[in-house]
Amino acid sequence: MIEANRIRRLRARFKRDVKAGRRSVLEVVLEVPEDFETMRVLEVILAVPKVGRTKANKVMVQGRISPSKTLGGMTERQRVELASFLRGWGA
Repeated sequence: MIEANRIRRLRARFKRDVKAGRRSVLEVVLEVPEDFETMRVLEVILAVPKVGRTKANKVMVQGRISPSKTLGGMTERQRVELASFLRGWGA
């Protein structure tokens, strides 16, 4: 239970930092830290400023990424495509 709380706090801090522009989501998309392996890809995309559900879902469809996909479960092709979209948004 304590470990789960630590991971939730870590992920919440990461999403706040991304929203504030202090960190890039590319940090966890290209090289997934162990604590982020089970985090949903959609959750990471939604942390990007000015990206809502519609735009996030569009990227998921174009990248052929399942809504239930986790960062740790992404293929190399999916990582590269997602990173390309995110760079285009200045993430």
